[in-house]
Amino acid sequence: VDLTINKGDCVVLVGPSGCGKTTTLRVIAGFVTPKSGNVFFDGKDIANMPPYKRPVNTVFQKYALFPHLNVFENVAFGLRLKKMTEDEIRPKVLEMLEIVGLKGFERRSIYQLSGGQQQRVAIARSLAMHPKAMLFDEPTSALDPEMINEVLDVMVDLVRQGMTMIVVTHEMNFARRVADRVVFMADGAIVEEGAPDAFFDHPQSQRARDFLDSIKGH
Repeated sequence: VDLTINKGDCVVLVGPSGCGKTTTLRVIAGFVTPKSGNVFFDGKDIANMPPYKRPVNTVFQKYALFPHLNVFENVAFGLRLKKMTEDEIRPKVLEMLEIVGLKGFERRSIYQLSGGQQQRVAIARSLAMHPKAMLFDEPTSALDPEMINEVLDVMVDLVRQGMTMIVVTHEMNFARRVADRVVFMADGAIVEEGAPDAFFDHPQSQRARDFLDSIKGH
């Protein structure tokens, strides 16, 4: 995979299951160490840097929240690891919750939240760490249909604010509407990439045409 992402880009990775989209994200995030090759960020090779030191943050398919902590403490978790003071943490957490539309939810238990609300807490937790880029690994695939848009709306706002994002998703309308670039993968390789309208209206490869035909019925 040879992929360049510029600051402020929203790049959407699409392709059949098992094609390498999530693995690509996990290599960038540091959860998988590549056997060869490099991962450059701001010109520095971070391929062997531990995940917590990387300037990226990941939002997973399955929220990955701490069930024993309330909403506030979930968002504050990474800030506490950074040894920030309570006076610094509180306004930061409240600001992040307002961004994702969960103002007033600070003391709620994770069990009191819908799936869409849990995913928005996960986004707030990632944002609190001030990442230079955010990785989204099928953030809506575990959600009921009516909850999908509330998460996508937050992501659209982040794009508008200039957040650099790499998104693995099956939400083709989101890809078409928001992405700067769509990258189509198959069998662990990039088959083609381009602007959303060009990719969806005039795919260049037979693999991409077959993939788009297969999802039109869904």
